[in-house]
Order: sequence, then structure tokens, then C-alpha cells
Amino acid sequence: MASVRDYGAVGDGQADDTEALRHAVEAGDGSLVFDRGTYRISGTIEVPLDAHGPLAIRGDGTARVLMTAGGPAFRIVGTHKGTADPGSLTDSVANRERLPIVSGIEIVGEHDGAVGIELTGTMEATLHAVLIRQCLIGVHLTNRNRNVLIDACHIYHGRGPKAIGVYFDGVNLHQAIIVGSHISYHRHAGIKIARSEIRNLQITGNDIEYNHDDQDNSPDSADVWIDSREGTVREGTIASNTIQAKPSPNGSNVRIEGPDRDDSAGAGLWTIVGNILQSQERNLWLRSCRAVAVSGNSFASAERHSIDIDACRIINLGSNTIDHNPDYRGSFLDGIVIRRSSAINLHGLILEGVRVGRPDRGAAIAVSDSEAVTIAHCQVLDPTARAIELANVRSTMVNGCTLLDRRSEPSMTEAIRLRGRCSGVAIRGNLVTGGPSAIVAEAGETIVVEGNLGV
Repeated sequence: MASVRDYGAVGDGQADDTEALRHAVEAGDGSLVFDRGTYRISGTIEVPLDAHGPLAIRGDGTARVLMTAGGPAFRIVGTHKGTADPGSLTDSVANRERLPIVSGIEIVGEHDGAVGIELTGTMEATLHAVLIRQCLIGVHLTNRNRNVLIDACHIYHGRGPKAIGVYFDGVNLHQAIIVGSHISYHRHAGIKIARSEIRNLQITGNDIEYNHDDQDNSPDSADVWIDSREGTVREGTIASNTIQAKPSPNGSNVRIEGPDRDDSAGAGLWTIVGNILQSQERNLWLRSCRAVAVSGNSFASAERHSIDIDACRIINLGSNTIDHNPDYRGSFLDGIVIRRSSAINLHGLILEGVRVGRPDRGAAIAVSDSEAVTIAHCQVLDPTARAIELANVRSTMVNGCTLLDRRSEPSMTEAIRLRGRCSGVAIRGNLVTGGPSAIVAEAGETIVVEGNLGV
């Protein structure tokens, strides 16, 4: 276990230590120890694990690596082509490439194309207590990886309008966990997946904030962006995170989308549980997703919609709150919009003070061109326009909801309104301000409005 200084690294922040660090990789015992200092490098330090055996790049928190060129400061390269099944590991992977570790160092980008760490072909790569900042990409996962663990890291203040904290980029990856980390201030995305095949991803207990771009010339950003328009991403969890930003063009706290296909199967089997999502254009945006459960979250202060569901199937929204944050000023509309979707269940939701909607159309919960939608036991309190609007829906039920305007000067025009061609709709047992006349529905054998109580 030798210090990189033993191989010629200076660590004074002035000398170029690139060749010394490469020498440490070639001649060392696999443990690259960084003593206190600032190590300037002008090229990637690449470690081919099959050639050098087990790897640890580590410091005690006092070492800084300055990357002055484009590309990753450290590229860790394995040869694993199998799965997470132990039987698929070759002897080389099991004995020489397992568990590459980076811990206890800071990586700072001084070039517009600088990347912190790239992982490719690795098995059980572990990043712990690493600070990465001012990089175009903090952690870059490419090619194929298995059993990746990122914990207690700070991936912070990315460089430029395309900055991404953790980027799953065209990667085939199973079993990845991002836990207990700060991933903040990247203008494009905090965590992003694109063109990848991902299974078993857990994003848990992190602070993921201010990954947004509020400049009109650079739209589209998200704190967590699962883009499966090319590839598939399934079996994922987003749990117990604080996820917030500032409203930005086409921005979202969490965005999950698949290809536009009839079965909505490109992205799915996700749970989104126990998070705080607030202060973006959209808090949660689901497009062409299948089998997503969303419960126990606190949504607040969405400039456009709290939850936007488009062309999805089998979505369960249960026991969430939608409100604005009184600690922050600014415009917000909030509310839920559902379009072109089927098998959608909303239950146990509380929405208060939703501003979305106009007297002629829109509502705190607006559903259009959809079927098999159930809205049950929800509370919609003091909406600006109306509580629920159904347009061109089939096989839909609104049951046991409390839809009230409690203000001294009410503005809710109707509690529930049906528009367009609706069939197979049942509206039963709701408590509404304004009485039965506050429920506007066309008469017909396939539309039933009964047992509602006005206050």
C-alpha cells in the first residue's frame, strides 16, 4: 500500500501529475493512496482491471484531483460480460476485477468536457465518500456494469448547460443503488438514464436538488430523468428523497418516459414512495409508462402540474398530498392531469388550493381521452375553478370524494363536470359544495349520478 507520491506525484496543484499517476497504476499494488494535496492531471487515468487486479483509489478526504482536460479523471474498465448471477462470472472477474473502490477524494473539473469517474464493464464498483464538482458528468456509467453502489457521495455543481450528476449512458446494468448522497446543481439532470437497459435501480435517501435550467435557450431538465424512449428501464424505486428545484422550461422533479407504443411497456414496474417533490414546472411527469405505484409523497408548488400522466397504463396514485409550500413565494398551479391513459387509480389524495383550470375548462384533477379510471376517497379543497373534470372518458368512476370550496368568496364553478363524449361513468356518494347542481353531467343510460350530498 504505497502513496502515489512514491511514484513521482507532487500534489502541489502546479505540477502535471498525469504520468506519475499512470505509473502508479502500472507499477503499484492496486491501492492508489492519495495523501493531502492537489493533484493536477491533463489526461485520463485508466485502470484496466483484468491487467492489474483489484483496485482501490482512496484518500482520507484531504486530497483533490484537478482534471484539466476533457474526458474522465478516472476510467475504471472491467471485462464482465455476464449478469449478476455468480455462475456468469469468469475467474478473472471474480478474483481480479471484483469490487473496484473509489473513496475519500475530491475530483474537480477545470475543462468544459471534464468527467469525474467513468465505470465500464465493472462488477461491484463502489463509490463512497467522493466529492465531484464542476464536471460535465459526475459519474458516467457506460457499456455494461453490474452491482454498482454509490453512497455518501457529493456530486455537485456541474459544468455547463448539459451537466449531469450521475449518467447511465447506453449501459446494460442490473442491481444499482444510489443512497445517502447529495446530487445537486446540474443544469440538465441530477440522475439521468438514456438509451439503456436497466433493471433493479434504487434511488433512496438522497438530497437531489436544483438540477434545473431556467434559461429559455436550454429547455428540458429534471432532478431524476428516466428516459426509456430508446431501451427499457424497469424494476426501480425512488424512495425517501428530497427532490426540489426551481421552475424551468419543460422541467420536472421526476420524469419517467418510454416509447410511444400501445402497451406503454418501455418504462415501468416503478415505485415512487415517501419523497418530497416540489418547486418545478412539473413535480412528476409520466409518459408512456406501465405499472407505476406512487404513494406517501408530498407534492408542492408546481408551476404547471403536480402530476402529469400521459399515455400510461396501470398507474396507482395513493395517499399523497398536493399543496404549496408557504415558505416559498412564487407562481404555482399544481393539480393532476391525465391524458390518453387506462387503468388509473387515484385514491386517498388531498389537494388544497389548486389554481390550475379556468372557468371554461380544466380542474384540480383533469382526465381526458382515457378509460378505466377510478377516483375514490379523495379530498379537493378550495380549487380555483373546479375539482374534477372528465372529458371523453369511458368506464370511469368518481366515488366517495369530498369536493369543497370553503372560502368566504367561493370561485369553484362546479364540483365535477363531464365534457365531450363520455360513457360508462358513475358518480356516486360524493360530498360537494353547491349540491347536486354542482355536478354537471349529460343525462343518459351510461352515465349515473346518484347519492351525492351537497353542503
